[in-house]
Amino acid sequence: MQWSFAKRIASLNISIIREILKLLEKGEVISFAGGIPAAELFPLAQLRAVTDKVMREEGKEALQYSITEGYPPLRRFLAERLRRKGIKAGIDNILITNGSQQALDLIGKIFLDPGDWIITEQPTYLGALQAFGFYQAEFCGLAIDDEGMRVELLARAIERVNPRLIYVLPNFQNPAGVTLSLRRRSQLAQLALARGIPLVEDDPYGELRYRGEHLPPLKALADENTILLGTISKIITPGHRLGWVVAPEAVIKKLVMAKQAADLHTNSFSQRVIYRYCEQGYLDEYIATLCSHYSRKMQAMLEAMQSYFPPEVEWTRPEGGLFLWVSLPAGLSSSEILPAAIDRGVAFVPGVAFSPDRRSDNSMRLSFSSASFAQIDTGIKKLGQVLKDWLAKTHSANTT
Repeated sequence: MQWSFAKRIASLNISIIREILKLLEKGEVISFAGGIPAAELFPLAQLRAVTDKVMREEGKEALQYSITEGYPPLRRFLAERLRRKGIKAGIDNILITNGSQQALDLIGKIFLDPGDWIITEQPTYLGALQAFGFYQAEFCGLAIDDEGMRVELLARAIERVNPRLIYVLPNFQNPAGVTLSLRRRSQLAQLALARGIPLVEDDPYGELRYRGEHLPPLKALADENTILLGTISKIITPGHRLGWVVAPEAVIKKLVMAKQAADLHTNSFSQRVIYRYCEQGYLDEYIATLCSHYSRKMQAMLEAMQSYFPPEVEWTRPEGGLFLWVSLPAGLSSSEILPAAIDRGVAFVPGVAFSPDRRSDNSMRLSFSSASFAQIDTGIKKLGQVLKDWLAKTHSANTT
């Protein structure tokens, strides 16, 4: 049979991260590729206790169909937590989704027509490129520096592409780890509000701050045109697949319609379990544990890079999150280096995977979250030697 697929399928690409993870199953390779939480820290005892409690006390309801918007007590809990961050949110402003990745897909469904433009950071989150690309969007990437997106470039980009959305990860950005400064947050919020452009604020890592002060969300600065995404994947467990969208009611209503067509509602049992976990007061204590653990891992990786990487290589120094961004000298391709690194026993994600224009390839993303301290030291030492070998080979080729 010759299958005939929809035209939009031709624009899809397989996730390079998932493909790298497949390769890692074939041998003993230290992986800095996936942004995978530290499974040894999962709060198994507390989750087991609240899961048993849900089954005992509300099992019939928890296992039944539920409403699309999400479990009301969980939405009320989130609304109260958001209000403490300066966000005006009630239960009707929140939709529970199947992870924040589904939220991206639903946003694409209700906002994007083929050929619509989205302004993003350059680099940006691979999953957003996949989700919005499915709806045949075009991407305009704005350069970043240590203060996040270079917002001074935004006005000209808006004039050039007339974007349907602006998508940004303001806190410990995936993949670069940088944080949008308060000054630039204010500028971005004011400009988007003045131009009437929806802002999509993706914030899976905002709770994972290791130094410095928490900054106000964009949603608190430009409430009426900002759509905020959150998730428990990095602050409790990813396997429960729970995320949320915070938006004006008019947007939530459209998202609910799109979600009903997709999956009716998010796992109602998981929603009740996670609500019970949060209600018991476990969340903030667990976040503090994560921040302490990840902070030490990040510092270990930074110190190892300082010791083992060649001086021509540069990298970011985040205040939180799970990722470091490595910039290689011009002429080096991280995609070409990856096979040699895997052969040496270490893996990363080439920077081109996060590039809206698929052109920037002299960079790589490293994640320190799931590797042990010993693996961080050994893996960075191996990767440093691979980089030194490639630099030597490049220098030799240029002088002959």
